Amino acid sequence: MINEKKLDKDLKRVMPSLKEARIRRNKEVETINFQIDPKYINLGKDKTYFIYTYGCQGNEADSEIMAGILEAIGYKHSEDPLLADIVLLNTCAIRENAEQRIWGVLGQLKGRKRNNPDLLIGICGCMPQEENATNKLLESYPFVDIIFGTHNRGNLPKLIFDAYLSKATVVEVISGEGNILENTPKVRESKTKAWVHIMYGCDEFCTYCIVPYTRGKERSRAKEDIINEVNELVKEGYIEVTLLGQNVNAYGKDLGNGEYTFGDLLFDIDKTGIERVRFTSPHPRDMDDRAMEAMAKCKSVMPHLHFPVQSGNDRVLKIMNRKYTREIYLEKIKKLKELVPGISITTDIIVGYPGETYEEFKDTVSLVEEAEFEGAFTFIFSPREGTPAFSMEDPISLEEKHKWFDELVEHTNKGYLNGHEKFIGKIVKVLVDGESKSGDGMLCGYSEHNKLTHFKSDDLSLVGKIVNVKVTEAKTWFMIGELCE
Repeated sequence: MINEKKLDKDLKRVMPSLKEARIRRNKEVETINFQIDPKYINLGKDKTYFIYTYGCQGNEADSEIMAGILEAIGYKHSEDPLLADIVLLNTCAIRENAEQRIWGVLGQLKGRKRNNPDLLIGICGCMPQEENATNKLLESYPFVDIIFGTHNRGNLPKLIFDAYLSKATVVEVISGEGNILENTPKVRESKTKAWVHIMYGCDEFCTYCIVPYTRGKERSRAKEDIINEVNELVKEGYIEVTLLGQNVNAYGKDLGNGEYTFGDLLFDIDKTGIERVRFTSPHPRDMDDRAMEAMAKCKSVMPHLHFPVQSGNDRVLKIMNRKYTREIYLEKIKKLKELVPGISITTDIIVGYPGETYEEFKDTVSLVEEAEFEGAFTFIFSPREGTPAFSMEDPISLEEKHKWFDELVEHTNKGYLNGHEKFIGKIVKVLVDGESKSGDGMLCGYSEHNKLTHFKSDDLSLVGKIVNVKVTEAKTWFMIGELCE
């Protein structure tokens, strides 16, 4: 049921509903082929746009789609957000500080709107899917023109059209399970690296996570559509694709009888001729033998895995609803290292989960040592309204959690450095991204193991190519090397 609020005679606001977002009805997913109504084709003629993107790679890919739609209706990209005619903020809701950044940017845009009443400001992405966030936007930021959610990108031309005609904020935030939108135009940020969505949504319902409510249920794209997209990217000269999904290795579980899996997809993508394949983010429960086999046998699949663990303690994992144990996780790490010698494994960890004790936290520290992670994204628990963890008893002070966090970071930083030191004296293949920020006459890019690598060169013709670099020095956050002739 869509939650509608009557606005005026012609315009209704479709408001988010957390209750609806929780429901999984197992309805068949509809695949919608994107089309633009002819009346919107010149909507952006002689106008410019700018998109702020926050959060995960999925949001980055979504912004590329929205940029493609905007350009399809006549808008051109502005390098300066202060000069754009429409500004979109593609938001994240995974942690509280992500939302705080949005309120700050909106404060800056308020003055701009006062000086230019014709400026359109839009808020989209995960934040609007939260009832409290959308209500706050409407109550405290009335100068925002458009609010839409993760399921509404295809309606962007109509939303802009309505915003131009209306003096009230246009709101369309659908809280259903979600469909699949195909054949959307895209303006890709890179000419060599591409994001490729293979599935959307999440059905894991980890107790701390808002994503199942903001992104809908797990739904996989047809393998033919994915393969066709990668084939087109190969023709266009792309070298690397990153496969995206909230739970990327759950791909195929919702298709037919589930016999075609994520591992099967990796084998098929390997046949397209794309040189490099990465993927994010997998769930340990769904990392099966077929996926591991693909990582071992597919030449294009890079020897790096971001493998979120969140905690090293079984009791904490259980209350997180992670559906695996420490032992199971470490067994999969061991098997991956046997199948893919030298694989680099990184992870995500939450510190100070509600009710977690220091002894349980120390189990996480010991797991970091045992797994030999070569990097980790570490976060202090951030309560998200609407999730089970939001109302859990949490007796540990924030000051104490910061101490735990600092202790953990000491260990994870060692992992970063150790992961770089093992390549000293070795030649790595680096896909060159561009000029380095570390100094003039330096280029940088990422190796097969996803290690940021800087090397001396001012030859910009190397950008977008894979070059051999001999590693001479290891730092905590990157490697330094020499270009091999």
